[in-house]
Amino acid sequence: MIYLTIPEFIGRFHPILVHLPIGILLLGCLFQLFTINNKFAFLRPSIPIICLLGAFAAVFSCITGYLLSESGDYDGDLVDLHFWMGIGVAVMALLLYFMYWKAVKELFLNLVSAALVILITLTGHYGGSLTHGSDYMTAALKGESTKVAIPPVPDVQKAIAYTHLVQPLLQNRCYSCHGAEKQKGKLRMDNISFMLKGGEDGASLVPGRANESELIKRMLLPISNDDHMPPKEKPQLSAEEIALLQWWINEGAAADKKVAEMKQPEEIKPVLMSFQVGAAVAKKTLAADIPEEEVDKGDAAAIEKLKKAGVVVIPVLSNSNYLSASFVTAKSDPETLKLLEPLKKQLIWLNLANTSITDQSMADVAKLQSLRKINLSHTGITDKALSLLKSLPKLQVLNLVGTKVTATGMITQLKGLKDLQYLYLYQTGVEEKDQAKLKTSFSKLKLDFGNYSLPVLAQDTTVFK
Repeated sequence: MIYLTIPEFIGRFHPILVHLPIGILLLGCLFQLFTINNKFAFLRPSIPIICLLGAFAAVFSCITGYLLSESGDYDGDLVDLHFWMGIGVAVMALLLYFMYWKAVKELFLNLVSAALVILITLTGHYGGSLTHGSDYMTAALKGESTKVAIPPVPDVQKAIAYTHLVQPLLQNRCYSCHGAEKQKGKLRMDNISFMLKGGEDGASLVPGRANESELIKRMLLPISNDDHMPPKEKPQLSAEEIALLQWWINEGAAADKKVAEMKQPEEIKPVLMSFQVGAAVAKKTLAADIPEEEVDKGDAAAIEKLKKAGVVVIPVLSNSNYLSASFVTAKSDPETLKLLEPLKKQLIWLNLANTSITDQSMADVAKLQSLRKINLSHTGITDKALSLLKSLPKLQVLNLVGTKVTATGMITQLKGLKDLQYLYLYQTGVEEKDQAKLKTSFSKLKLDFGNYSLPVLAQDTTVFK
């Protein structure tokens, strides 16, 4: 819960009050400029009171703007420029008012009115830059779209992961509130070092540990949660975009590595391809992972219950009724797992990594007959759980990294899963001597035992001078 002081509360009225002087003073200035033509001479008596009201509104806007700037969420230099221009608007409006009472010549009234219009425009521009970014207007003129978060790249494997994929995504979804000109919660995200430093809630980025990074945790919260990011009124990240960020962070959140230089689990490959060939073809690329047959929408009440329990339930693709569920921010207790059953036709991806799920609780998972991907990495399950998983006929990908499962358990329990394609077995109970036996038993599967040996690249070398 956020507690506001009285000055902070008053300062938040600035976005509302700031439009009053703009509208009132522009009206007064236009009236004055219209009187150049004698047909509009009847407007003259109303102009002084309009200028006076506009000046008072500008003063109140300056006061609330100053109080809002004290939050420290905005770029100091830009705030100062906007603030002093706002004061200039108030002073010039009062000047125009007194010029009327002193019966100053029409020429000077017209010049001051024109100058005030220009000053109001500049002040509004810098105010808009504080809230929307300095390129808010120019981006549209350049033809830059805010709808596509990540522009397609010619060859995704040759792309630098951060520069060509991650940074454009953050720029289009996060910089407006956490960029160079505005830092809500003292958090700035336009540079990796700023994300490592974090804001009021600590580091937003923990290299190698996506699920511990505040950046990912906030994105996976239910959209109704006040801490969910981006805010619900802003464009949301797709499942593919969140998967990209999770992968990049888990691979060390490097600033200069190419995609080809980073480990790529099978589930991330179609996601990466989607940023190369575009969304339309991406859907076709992912078709192998998503059932071709259509399915009705999932039970809205069941989804809401899961979200209230902290489970992240999202479509696997935009405009798809098939769902993925992640327990990153939820407990895998029996009561919560039972909430998944009404979605057994729609749920095809399930993430239970790093949870306290037990062998006994896997009985509830075994009821989800449409599951194609399950992540059970770093859980306490054993071979007993595998005996329940063999009842999932459509299972294609099974991540058992960091568990106690053995080669014997897999050979005896998983042999009948005809659709199984990938098994991740790093740091399991599988001994090195058993790897050959598993490869023989699962000759058509891709078995990942970890212990990768990556080539030394030129950029990995540190040169001391």
